[in-house]
Amino acid sequence: MAGLVATSACTAEGGDAAEVDVDAQSVGAMEDFAADEQFTATEPFDLSMLWTDWPEVPVTDDWQIFDVIEERTGVSIDLTHIPFSDATEKRSLLISAGDAPTVIPLVYTGEEEPFVSSGAVLPISDYVEYMPNFQKYVEEWDLGAMVERLKQSDGKYYMLPGLQEVSVPVFTLIIRKDVFDEVGAPAPETWEDLRTGLELIKEKYPDSKPLADGFEGQSMLNYAAHAFGTQAGWGFGDGTIWNEEKGELEYAGTSEGYRSMVEYFHGLVEADLLDTESFTAADAGGGAANVAEKIANNQVFAASGSNGTVNEFAAALDAAGVTDYELVQLAPPGGEAGMLVEPRNFWNGFMLSADIAESPNFIATLQFLDWLYYNPEARELLRWGVEGETYDKAADGTITLKPEFSYDDFNINPDGATDIKKDLGWGNDVLAGSTESRELKESYNAPQFVEYIDTVLSTRTPRDPNPPAPLDEAELEQASLLSTPLSDAVRTATLQFILGDRDLSEWDAYVAELEAAGLQTYVDLIDGARERFAEQNG
Repeated sequence: MAGLVATSACTAEGGDAAEVDVDAQSVGAMEDFAADEQFTATEPFDLSMLWTDWPEVPVTDDWQIFDVIEERTGVSIDLTHIPFSDATEKRSLLISAGDAPTVIPLVYTGEEEPFVSSGAVLPISDYVEYMPNFQKYVEEWDLGAMVERLKQSDGKYYMLPGLQEVSVPVFTLIIRKDVFDEVGAPAPETWEDLRTGLELIKEKYPDSKPLADGFEGQSMLNYAAHAFGTQAGWGFGDGTIWNEEKGELEYAGTSEGYRSMVEYFHGLVEADLLDTESFTAADAGGGAANVAEKIANNQVFAASGSNGTVNEFAAALDAAGVTDYELVQLAPPGGEAGMLVEPRNFWNGFMLSADIAESPNFIATLQFLDWLYYNPEARELLRWGVEGETYDKAADGTITLKPEFSYDDFNINPDGATDIKKDLGWGNDVLAGSTESRELKESYNAPQFVEYIDTVLSTRTPRDPNPPAPLDEAELEQASLLSTPLSDAVRTATLQFILGDRDLSEWDAYVAELEAAGLQTYVDLIDGARERFAEQNG
């Protein structure tokens, strides 16, 4: 086949990868497959895929998505189901036992690391030359340096991420702006502005605890941390953070910025401005539900959430008969470290089981996934369904859902009889949203979210990412033994300090406890890997 003449792919560093027998492994592959064109297998084939089931969105026989994909591509997707409640554990067990399906989606950067040394997942960087859509949009959206950070200690990467043309924090602060206006508090630009507004609201509504999270504190600490020059909550990662002045990695959970953040939120608790239940109630995948009820009852007036959470809050207010409210999704407030937000990041992508490299459909599989994850028409299909059937598209690109259909997640056509997600499978949480152009992202979001994107991009600065520090097999094992007890101790102590269950005068004792648990050994291990990688890769 003219377009598949190479007998081996090139690694990210230009060396030879595992050889591909093009004649034997191109069954179903297209000749001269190119970016932005429809993939259709020259011979139909089956492809197994891991699927995470959300309890409120079960896959049903009525879902169109898999039938349409098969009609267009000739690829039949066979699902292996795992529940949302313990998806990470179930996925790990399947991969470790060698029982995972070929495609392992819903993978975020860093989650591939435990499976690299065992050879259970494919070093996909060896084969991206067969994925023209991925290569095109990495270049067009200026993501090459970020892709380089995916490399493991062997210089290869083992997952392909979802690509985002624009990157803004998914979770941030949502406020009842009408109430802030009522008490004379402007929409907060900084965390100190927020405290001032909360204090004014507390005077007007003394029975309220006006600020809430709803995600065990992990969401708010995640987007707040950057303004304090640290990382926390969902974004704690491996716990290390770059210290520019010292030129080395340090542990975020013991830094001055982390302590400052903890003191700020403890101050809110002391002033009865923070709903402590929202930092402690278990989040089972819908952590904002209880907070939405409190917002509807004038108990909470600012809370963590995403664009979808705004709709949940609005629905709760509507159900309570509140008609004159205004919900605004703010750019994350700034603080002592500046008007900073999280580093530009990828969204979830996928890994491939290593044995796909022996499949006669290997190249066809790469082409199919390149279309599914990175082709613009495929991304629109996965989000909206079939043009002319579930939605219409104007000449200027505006997408309009047909009146008989709804998209309940985003409060689109709420009177439509058929929800394109729950009833047909479009816009699902496993595949939709992974890769998105700005135009596609804006197509299903309310104008307020488009304004949020503009505000973040124009007024906030993404924090520089930590330098890469990939660990080798022995280091990974050592790091795993140290990192989990350290991060667990940090999370426990963080909540204790914030909620007042542990006095802040014990901060030094807390640091000493981490040091006794091997903190310095752990930081030296990660920073040593950083130095080695920098020396080897320039």
